[in-house]
Amino acid sequence: MERHVLRARVGKRLGEFELDVDLAARNELLVLFGPSGSGKSITLRAVAGLVTPDAGRIAIGETVVFDHDRGVRAPARERPVAWVPQGYSLFPHMTARQNIGFGMPRRMDAGDRIDMLLALLGLDGLGGRYPRTLSGGQQQRVALARALARNADVLLLDEPFSALDEALRAGLRDELLRLRRELGLTIVFVTHDLREAHLLADRLAVLDEGRILQIGERDDVFRRPASRRVAELTGVQNLLAASQVDYSDGRATVDADGVRLVCGSIAPGAYEAARVVAGIRAERVNLRRIQDGAEENHVRGWITGEWAYGNTHTLRFAPTGPGPELMVEIASRPYEVLHVAEQREWLLELPPEDLHLMPA
Repeated sequence: MERHVLRARVGKRLGEFELDVDLAARNELLVLFGPSGSGKSITLRAVAGLVTPDAGRIAIGETVVFDHDRGVRAPARERPVAWVPQGYSLFPHMTARQNIGFGMPRRMDAGDRIDMLLALLGLDGLGGRYPRTLSGGQQQRVALARALARNADVLLLDEPFSALDEALRAGLRDELLRLRRELGLTIVFVTHDLREAHLLADRLAVLDEGRILQIGERDDVFRRPASRRVAELTGVQNLLAASQVDYSDGRATVDADGVRLVCGSIAPGAYEAARVVAGIRAERVNLRRIQDGAEENHVRGWITGEWAYGNTHTLRFAPTGPGPELMVEIASRPYEVLHVAEQREWLLELPPEDLHLMPA
């Protein structure tokens, strides 16, 4: 079995909250995403050995570090994992170099490895500085270097960039992806930031109320959520209450507010569900100029709200006839080329391959 493989089943009750998760990660960056209180950090702390589960089994490579039924409970210091908490947790009386070397296995050549990590994380020349003299981004790099110094099989990161401004976060995300590629790490990364989850994840686990609602390849989870709740958590703005009309050749035809729409993507269980919802991300809806004649999966609407942020515009459309209200996200350049600001009524295309049917 490979070293960099994590398998964890964790059951834990904390008052009224009950955690019950089952996950695996192998040579990848797995993001645990969900709202505050969903169980992300507890899961990470259980793997790290900082929380003792009430049930389950945790194995890292061939090493079983927790098995409730067999009474195996390896202490945190003996687990082949490295943990970076939300705060930097650097020792203020130690230099950056001393912080990185703290807890490093004695069998290692500490000097050479610390030099390598300082260079790897762009900290050359800062080894003799104390944390109070370093910027937030530099302190976070030292915390990452200290975790990597253990040469652990799995790196656990609990919202490590949450205290930083966006410019620093962007740089450190790039740094983390570079480390992932160069070192071949297995990383489990906790965040409640949807954009960060999308930027970092190879695979994504969506948690809510102590359960994993869906786990899979990042784009698959974002484009094909397993349920309405997953769609809500992953930012699907268009969720259309619908009734099924027909199913054939792997496509479902539904009725949404008097308009028939073809869904080319169907979640497990949607066929049998008493109530269904058709979802499409705002950035997957296309604007078309008004033309005569009806076309498949088109809704005619006019703009009732508009918000600009950075390089994108978000538009809210109300139907001018049958059909649902829709949200559309469009980049600034096509917004300008199409003269959206000058024309308020449009035909909205919902491509069948982007319209996803789920149990309600």
